[in-house]
Amino acid sequence: MTTNETLLVVNPATGEPITALPAASADDVAKAAEQARQVHDAGVWSRRPVRERAAVLLRLADLMERDAEILARLDSEDAGKPITECRTGDVPGAIETIRWFAEAADKVFGRIAPSGPDGLGLMSREPVGVGAAILPWNYPLAMTAWKVGPALAAGNCLLVKPAEATPRSALHLAALAAEAGLPDGVLTVLPGYGSEAGAALARDPLVGALSFTGSAATGRRILKDAADGNFKRVSLEMGGKSPQVLMPDALAYGDELIDNMIEAAFLTMGQNCTAGSRVLVHRSIADEVLERFTAAARELVIGDPADPRTQIGPLINHAAFDRVAGAVEAARDGGAQIHTGGLPHGLPPRGAYYPPTVITRAPAGSDVLTRELFGPVVAVQTFTTEDEAVRLANATEYGLAASVWTRDLDSAFRLTRGIEAGVISVNAYSEGDITTPFGGWKQSGFGGVEKSTNAFEQWTREKTVWIRTR
Repeated sequence: MTTNETLLVVNPATGEPITALPAASADDVAKAAEQARQVHDAGVWSRRPVRERAAVLLRLADLMERDAEILARLDSEDAGKPITECRTGDVPGAIETIRWFAEAADKVFGRIAPSGPDGLGLMSREPVGVGAAILPWNYPLAMTAWKVGPALAAGNCLLVKPAEATPRSALHLAALAAEAGLPDGVLTVLPGYGSEAGAALARDPLVGALSFTGSAATGRRILKDAADGNFKRVSLEMGGKSPQVLMPDALAYGDELIDNMIEAAFLTMGQNCTAGSRVLVHRSIADEVLERFTAAARELVIGDPADPRTQIGPLINHAAFDRVAGAVEAARDGGAQIHTGGLPHGLPPRGAYYPPTVITRAPAGSDVLTRELFGPVVAVQTFTTEDEAVRLANATEYGLAASVWTRDLDSAFRLTRGIEAGVISVNAYSEGDITTPFGGWKQSGFGGVEKSTNAFEQWTREKTVWIRTR
């Protein structure tokens, strides 16, 4: 690194520093991109037989499994995530992702055009060369894997900029990749600030594709920087304001319904792009749902992320706390009713803890109804007809995810067709699995999807070869 600036990693649960790392500068990014381009052109990875690339990635997955506890603790400490969530969800999911894309690497085929007898059209997919990934802090390792898996399996070199707050699991992953036999320069992690390293990746003329997960405001800046640079391919996943739609028969699912609602609302303290932060419930069951949902929210264990019993840890920092608290207070001032709240005694005074919060009667247009707060706050609204449910579900600029609860298949089909979102689950809170595409509509997504074989499209480009036959 050539910069003298440092990146301070702080534990959100205590407010205490964990470590300080050199922050990558724009010059560092340019040098890393140049090295990656040279490595790609040399063919040590891009021209290696696909099954050999897969073998390296499978070894990486094995090493991640060996170091699973280390990876879980890094993300728990850096992001304030409950350790049990990291152990049972994030880390196993990241390992599965690397394995799946390793095994899918030789399953992506080209095409042959339906040409006549005088020609043959061959369409093949080739790696873009040098790719870049800019990551969020809420799922540090899992999001790294979503981008590393298809990018490397396709034969690219990849430059990764982790979020400022959560760089350590990506750095550990890169060390494991080297141990697995990945050639130098194929995977480079560049901890740094978005305004410096992130912007440099978006502008760099050697970067052929960039995948970003984060806020819509940052996504717009990346898209502009890319347009001002080399018109690189850009894919953006930019959050959501996801509805949970409960039809009149939803309570037939009993505790399963409430458990899924709680997970949707409060997983990762609501700092989740698909968080079900809006509950839309049919008026006929609203009182019972509110009572049971609120009671379950009050039972969530708030505490030290390192404690396996903890279900709710801190927000990522105090700026996030202020944003969430401000939105809730503004809603209260506008006449909203707050049904939960309060923190247990004994939490570290510098920790950025905010309690799970359920709100009703929120004013129309208020932030708790329209803005992605990225906190443990859920607004409950009622409806009487399917059309009204769809209208409420779509009353946001976002369109990432939604869930629908009903035993009526006709109603489920009508709702899933009417709701404007890229991922809709029925009778579950789910983003699907690694085999299904993940991406948003409207201002939630642009230019590509994660997961499934569709993810290879972000990291490859199609070439047509026309052969004249005689």
